[in-house]
Amino acid sequence: MKILGLDYGHKRIGLAFADELGVAFPIPAAVENSVEARLNHIALEIERRKPDMLLIGYPYNMDGSASQKMKEVDAFIEILKSRFSLPVDTSDERLSSFQAEADLEAFAPKKSRKKTVAARQKYRRSGDIDSRAIAIVLQDYIDNRPA
Repeated sequence: MKILGLDYGHKRIGLAFADELGVAFPIPAAVENSVEARLNHIALEIERRKPDMLLIGYPYNMDGSASQKMKEVDAFIEILKSRFSLPVDTSDERLSSFQAEADLEAFAPKKSRKKTVAARQKYRRSGDIDSRAIAIVLQDYIDNRPA
């Protein structure tokens, strides 16, 4: 099953894709200036990759309770369902951004603290962290779903 993962945010939507082999990988985030342009970016990825479903990272609080952002994500899900006519599922995204940043730092060459902070900010603006985070969520979803 091919799945397009989305990590919703006000300014960026991280994207990841999982192929039929069940391997999730980050793809360029939707970082355009308007919501409509970001939705068009997603539409191009759907057209290009032809996913069977969409997976949205769901923002639970650390204690597992519902977060304030869930209402925004739920509204985004309704937009996706009506615009793309694909099944949509959600998956817990707690700590995925933290893990994505930690992975980037673990595999990056040793740098000074100042350069590391600058690199982290660059990755955030580009949506790399968001796309890496949803790739982690997507891989976990694939690995743990019932057969």
